[in-house]
Amino acid sequence: MRNKTKRLLTIRQLIETELISSQEELLFRLKELGVEATQSTLSRDLKFMKVAKIPHKEKGYIYIIPENINEQKEEKISSVLTDAILSIDFSGNLAVIKTLPGYANAVTVLIDSENYFEILGTIAGEDTIFIIMREGVSRSQLVEVLTSVHPGIKMLYK
Repeated sequence: MRNKTKRLLTIRQLIETELISSQEELLFRLKELGVEATQSTLSRDLKFMKVAKIPHKEKGYIYIIPENINEQKEEKISSVLTDAILSIDFSGNLAVIKTLPGYANAVTVLIDSENYFEILGTIAGEDTIFIIMREGVSRSQLVEVLTSVHPGIKMLYK
């Protein structure tokens, strides 16, 4: 059990401090640090830790740990993802955000990590995000809270 704990802590540290883009890269870094793991063990560890991948301009995709997204946001995420948001529109209590292809899930992770009262839930596709707004929440209220994810979202609201 001690080996697993050490491995999990080392994986967490690497993901939080470096731009890791693949399991192969992570296995290599673990080996450099004296932590042995197989690909299948690493895959199970990543699932257990709920590690996600988000798009990154230079590296393609990088790993993040969603529970620590606020700590990682400034370094890894902010401008990359907010530049990917193209528009926001509404129909009833649904908001639809359009992103560049492949970015919807990563933007949804950001939105979900904020636990906004105004949002009941989100669903992400390849380039589209559906946001279900809580009853009584206005469109302008939702746009206002989403400025913490994308400061320029007000300009995208039609």
